[in-house]
Amino acid sequence: MSDLILDVNQHIIDCDADPFLPTGWKVEKHYTDKGSSGQFAWDSANVKLYLSENQIDGKYVEGNKLREELADMPVLNANVLDYLLTHPHLIPEEWKKDDNGNILYIFFWGTIYRYSDGDLCVRCLYFFGGEWSWRYRWLGRGWGDDHPAALLAS
Repeated sequence: MSDLILDVNQHIIDCDADPFLPTGWKVEKHYTDKGSSGQFAWDSANVKLYLSENQIDGKYVEGNKLREELADMPVLNANVLDYLLTHPHLIPEEWKKDDNGNILYIFFWGTIYRYSDGDLCVRCLYFFGGEWSWRYRWLGRGWGDDHPAALLAS
């Protein structure tokens, strides 16, 4: 008899698959070698929300600079975002709002898109109107303390 135990409740995300592509968009970069690679077993305890020092205490950082700062960090890609949208019961309650009651926009920097107008953007997960949805933000804009990045916790 084998000692193998299979957890049928485990949620496996294929992070190497092609990400969802909104109409008219292109994928600029889809990281499969960082935080989310291969078959990623979802466990919210293994994910942390990251803010740059340049996003804290009312400060904003331009998205392109934040992208450089996140370059060597284990960012999660958009496949995780899309899996969570189809399984919203897995999303931690504390991802809805910050300590001040402001909506959080959780960004999945492992997939960088090129919007139809040519600008680069990143998709995010957010809770509004009683449901989870996604948006995007251009890298040329400022990113504040309500725009954390989803990282694999070390």
